[in-house]
Amino acid sequence: QVQLVESGGGLVQAGGSLRLSCTAPTSIFSISAMGWYRQAPGKERELVARITNGGTTTYKDSVKGRFTISRDNAKNTVYLQMNSLKLEDTAVYYCNVETSWGGRYWGQGTQVTVSS
Repeated sequence: QVQLVESGGGLVQAGGSLRLSCTAPTSIFSISAMGWYRQAPGKERELVARITNGGTTTYKDSVKGRFTISRDNAKNTVYLQMNSLKLEDTAVYYCNVETSWGGRYWGQGTQVTVSS
């Protein structure tokens, strides 16, 4: 079973920062994009940020200017630097990998909790 390894979640005060990372195994071939989604209690999972092989990034409007997604292609790793965190950023964050052949993989999720 393919497993994405996530790390970096935790508890932080509003205004603080966290950095998430996710590494995909080399058994996943032809990765075309990597990204982060989140799901808050009672809400649907939503895209937070995504980055393609070519470096094109997409962000949810509410995180623009606060979150930065980056990627180390050599390590099959994607990062999400989250600054100026707000209470509404509290959610379980999931790493996502897309392949050129239509495959899609998810991490197990990491909790991010922002306190006042």
